[in-house]
Amino acid sequence: MTIEARRAVAAAVVVLDHRVLLVRRRVAEGALSWQFPAGKIEPGETPEEAARRETEEETGLLVVPERVLGQRVHPMTGREIHYIACRPVGGRAIVASAEEVAGLSWVPHGEIRQYVPNGLFEPVQDYLDAALLW
Repeated sequence: MTIEARRAVAAAVVVLDHRVLLVRRRVAEGALSWQFPAGKIEPGETPEEAARRETEEETGLLVVPERVLGQRVHPMTGREIHYIACRPVGGRAIVASAEEVAGLSWVPHGEIRQYVPNGLFEPVQDYLDAALLW
């Protein structure tokens, strides 16, 4: 396995107005089509920095990382993923990287399962339950 294949991924969990930002990948990873803005953590970069950078590159949205929600080896992709709660601070979410992203959506709590039918990592789901339902 190459270093590239082992590199961890950071995923930004961005909430605005009781909705969470999901992007539809141009190329699905197995059954995963809709997911959080995410990408590989570059050498020398923290997961928080990667989540901020990837969100801006993929969606044009400027975010500030607020807290680490957890990390795991994703059961479908085998990749180590760090989940970072981020707050939007500027810009507007658009498809900024058409090579990677085919669409995006601000999803209310009750519709998350339509986009992510296999469910979310429990600490992420707990965070969204609190952030989207208060």
